[in-house]
Amino acid sequence: MTTNNNRGDQMSTMLEVINKCNERGMNIPFEYEPQGLTSGKGDYYQPADLKIIKTYRFEGMSNPDDSSILYIIETNTGKQGYLIDSYGAYSSHDNDQGFDNFVRQIAVEDRDEQLLFSL
Repeated sequence: MTTNNNRGDQMSTMLEVINKCNERGMNIPFEYEPQGLTSGKGDYYQPADLKIIKTYRFEGMSNPDDSSILYIIETNTGKQGYLIDSYGAYSSHDNDQGFDNFVRQIAVEDRDEQLLFSL
């Protein structure tokens, strides 16, 4: 599986990106719930409380089931982590009020990858 970000850089797997996130302290696995994005500790964040600081898309070379996206997220309280989802035909978000709409409302601040990961 390979990933492309909007600069054309490549990392080979989602696990590699997650490992880099963990090394840099961006180690919170966020999850979407109808109340908002959560880190599982009773805290919920709304789109206005969040920034997407990097997005990675992963496409399986031979299996379309491998299509996924990883968002690196920062909260207004300084917490950093990631959110993983499938995309395309395999996305399970089918209503306008759900996950896709939530993510579209989050501000995007595409930080230079050099700032995120020391290569």
